[in-house]
Amino acid sequence: MRSIPLALAAALIATAASAQTTTNNGAATNNGTAAASGDNNQAVATTSADAPQPAHGANSFSHGEARRRITAHGFQKVASLHKDANGVWWGQGMKDGQQVRVWLDYKGNVGQQQP
Repeated sequence: MRSIPLALAAALIATAASAQTTTNNGAATNNGTAAASGDNNQAVATTSADAPQPAHGANSFSHGEARRRITAHGFQKVASLHKDANGVWWGQGMKDGQQVRVWLDYKGNVGQQQP
């Protein structure tokens, strides 16, 4: 009578262990601009790299959070921040003595474009 629950428990443990097997041969897939780029929601793919272009998507950063995040990336005098229809915060800022157009996407990537 006790063997059925034990066998069932063993089967569940074996199934859970096999579900955790990786197929990427141990390669790191969540660092660098590849993880930061794109319009696919990679919420669990954290990275310290910034994408070269903003990703489009629903942006939950507030105006103040966007300003602080852009400033933390070395931009000064951040002004004229507005969120566009693609969920990207755009504004003006100074970096290395030059006026640039700055952006923040929904993933937290910060970038710049020359005006």
